[in-house]
Amino acid sequence: MWGQAMAGEWRQRVALVATLAVPFGLLHAFVGAEICIALVDILFLVEMGRRRDFAWVGRPWFVVALLWWGWLVVCSLPGIGVAGWALGFAQAVVVIRLLLFTAALQSWILTGVAARRAAWVVLALALLWIGVEAWQQLLTGRNIFGDPRWPDGSLTGPFWKPRAGALYAHLLFIGVLPPAMGLFARPRRVWRAAGAALLMLGVATSVLIGQRMGVALTGLGVVVCCLFIPRLRLAGGIAVGLGVLVLLASPVISPPTHAKLVGETTRNFSHFSQSPYGEIFSRAVQMGLKSPVFGWGYNGYRVDCPLPRFAPGLPLLGVPPTQLALAACNLHPQNYFIQAFADAGLPGLVLFTALALVWMTALARGLWRQPDPLRVGLFMGVLSFTWPLASTDEFPTLYMLGWMFFFLGLGLACADAASEARGPEMILEGDHG
Repeated sequence: MWGQAMAGEWRQRVALVATLAVPFGLLHAFVGAEICIALVDILFLVEMGRRRDFAWVGRPWFVVALLWWGWLVVCSLPGIGVAGWALGFAQAVVVIRLLLFTAALQSWILTGVAARRAAWVVLALALLWIGVEAWQQLLTGRNIFGDPRWPDGSLTGPFWKPRAGALYAHLLFIGVLPPAMGLFARPRRVWRAAGAALLMLGVATSVLIGQRMGVALTGLGVVVCCLFIPRLRLAGGIAVGLGVLVLLASPVISPPTHAKLVGETTRNFSHFSQSPYGEIFSRAVQMGLKSPVFGWGYNGYRVDCPLPRFAPGLPLLGVPPTQLALAACNLHPQNYFIQAFADAGLPGLVLFTALALVWMTALARGLWRQPDPLRVGLFMGVLSFTWPLASTDEFPTLYMLGWMFFFLGLGLACADAASEARGPEMILEGDHG
């Protein structure tokens, strides 16, 4: 028995190291992140099997996740889905790895305070890395790897292509809220001013990166965090005001940012139905309407989008037929909920929506009573992915969704710990109430 316990402790330590390596892999080595997630899953299943502990399978979110995943797999079977074995069915099957990874973080790896603190540190470092490289590229013209800003004007941060904006927004409140609220809790005004300055710097950086969705999610995040944390409202209002001022000044301080955020956005919204996003929306909805029970399987949109049968537009909404002149048939439908409809029909959309609601409900448990900054940041981090009015990557492509499942596992672990302790968890010192 003692030897088995020691082996279990060793497995947990290895799994924690692999978990902490995942964010670094998601930044610059996707294969490394995949290997770490697979290792965590294997160690988790081995340890739970040794303990004969399967209570985690009965958690409400995991039950709904299995139902959604199982239906997606059925819809992706060759003969039902159109993408075949390799492109559709196999990719649908391996989605389970991310659900297991989340369950492992919640139920085993991040159950201790030190492990949760370490997980927050690696996320904060990732945010800092993106922010520093964005400013370096803005001020010097190139990032540390020699890459210039993207031709459309957006800053790429430490990446060679425009990945920084949305990722920075996903990470922003997780990394900034705990130290900012720690500073707010100190008695002297200079510390409170420093906390407000930290928040304002984060918002200004998001605007200067110059990607529309990142800016929109940052604005949403300020509103959500201020709803949970009343002490943040003044600083949050000032931060939003600063962001607006930066945007107004962008024609002078960063003309490419202004062209991207203001010019291109105005053009897309003024003629949405004839924009690339409008045509993608029209085609994907038509696919769901043409097969409302099974959809077309995982990657069905990628395979069948060009077919003429999906070109009628949406007459009831006044959307004209699509011409495929604006790259409407991209790799995915650019929205998780529309993708769920196209992939797995109405049942898939209902199950995916239910899953998102169950996740957010679990993360919000007790937050109104004890608005712990880390938990609020994690809530916003997951909401920034599951918010339905967004342009997104493919669900669940690892290089972006790997972050969401990491946030989710840490957030659920924090929620469990808060329920047991009946109080906020102090990542940094200070009274955050």
